[in-house]
Amino acid sequence: MKVATCSAPTNIAVIKYWGKDDVKLNTPMNSSVSVTLHQDQLRTTTSVAGGAEVRSTRLWLNGQEQPINKRVATVLREMQQLARRVHGETEVQTEQHLHIVSTNSFPTAAGLASSAAGYACLVAALAEFYGIGKADEEFPGQLSAIARQGSGSACRSLDGGFVAWQKGERADGQDSIAVQVADELHWPGLCAVVCVVNDAQKDTSSTTGMQTTKATSPLLAYRAKHLVPDRMKTMERAILARDFEAFGALTMQDSNQFHATCLDTTPPIFYLNDVSRQIIRLVHRYNEQAGRVQAAYTFDAGPNAVLFVEEQHVQEVVSLVHHCFPTSSEMTIKSSMLIDRTPSEALLARMEAKPESGKAFKLPHIPDSVKMMYVSRVGGGTAVLSADDALVDTATGGPLPYHSAETEVRGCPLFKPSFWIPEEPALRYLATAVAAVAVTSAILLRK
Repeated sequence: MKVATCSAPTNIAVIKYWGKDDVKLNTPMNSSVSVTLHQDQLRTTTSVAGGAEVRSTRLWLNGQEQPINKRVATVLREMQQLARRVHGETEVQTEQHLHIVSTNSFPTAAGLASSAAGYACLVAALAEFYGIGKADEEFPGQLSAIARQGSGSACRSLDGGFVAWQKGERADGQDSIAVQVADELHWPGLCAVVCVVNDAQKDTSSTTGMQTTKATSPLLAYRAKHLVPDRMKTMERAILARDFEAFGALTMQDSNQFHATCLDTTPPIFYLNDVSRQIIRLVHRYNEQAGRVQAAYTFDAGPNAVLFVEEQHVQEVVSLVHHCFPTSSEMTIKSSMLIDRTPSEALLARMEAKPESGKAFKLPHIPDSVKMMYVSRVGGGTAVLSADDALVDTATGGPLPYHSAETEVRGCPLFKPSFWIPEEPALRYLATAVAAVAVTSAILLRK
């Protein structure tokens, strides 16, 4: 039994792609730029297994068997054909059946780019399974072009840091590839706060939404042709200069314009909800009281907000969101850094202070509207995992029992620094352990 296991990150577009130029090739109407998030909070893990015990090709996602859809079949076919060309017809058994087992650490189909991580991870796992590296690519970016055929944004999740998906001009789509603008070490202080407003499946899928917008919105075509090319250059300059004000302002403008094209669609598509709009108001007020852009929102095809902030402002932004959108029970905040949920009185006073012109801002209070938050940094691309991380039984090729992230969080079966355990409960356990050691030491000293 041969098994390969990889992990892949999600990415958040700051210059959005919406609308397909060629549906069959899955090429975009416009180029885009994204930020790859760290895998300690948000990732997909995929195992690919093949051997005599595997008698049909099957796919499991988060413990549930799924049909092999056209996009998965396309990625499988393209990777198998590449493997045959790289290794020769007789050297690799590309016709064998495979078991594919995949898990997400975040909601699927809820606007958190789960398909991007999923298809990037599938390509990475198949590449590892078939022994294909970047040096084996027949043209630069070939693996990203294959991932693109599964999910457009997946091509941006193969690499870490900041990644541009070039629209391309060739009829065969070979130049519609992902290119890294800067790696994950370039801007270590940039963070993302993901606010999960709704973890349910979207009413309008991205694929359906794109088709309808392209067919009915004149704004979309104008945006793609006249606005995005200059925005791509401006965004790349801001990233390379680590200019947060320029980066943040353009991120918000482009998010707003993307959703404007959705509203320009007939019938209009409403991905944002009332909570999303209140988060937008909150961010603009936060920047207003600061006198500059310190936080930037962006929304993909869903109501969930991603708030980009530099590290020194993470505490304020997270505490404000928690204050304005509290949960009945303790909100889960998955973070690799220590977070105080309570905003300072000084911050609240600044937020509600009456400006020189206009009226005072009233902080929203909408309980149980933000379900949880992830606090992440810029991260690396796909990674090859060890045999210990495999999601399949290496003896039978069948999937191992699935444990959701929620089960791991509540049960806390292991104490380790990973996305399975929120930072704050882990710190409480650590504090308890330290206190126990201190008490024991005091008793021993008395003796």
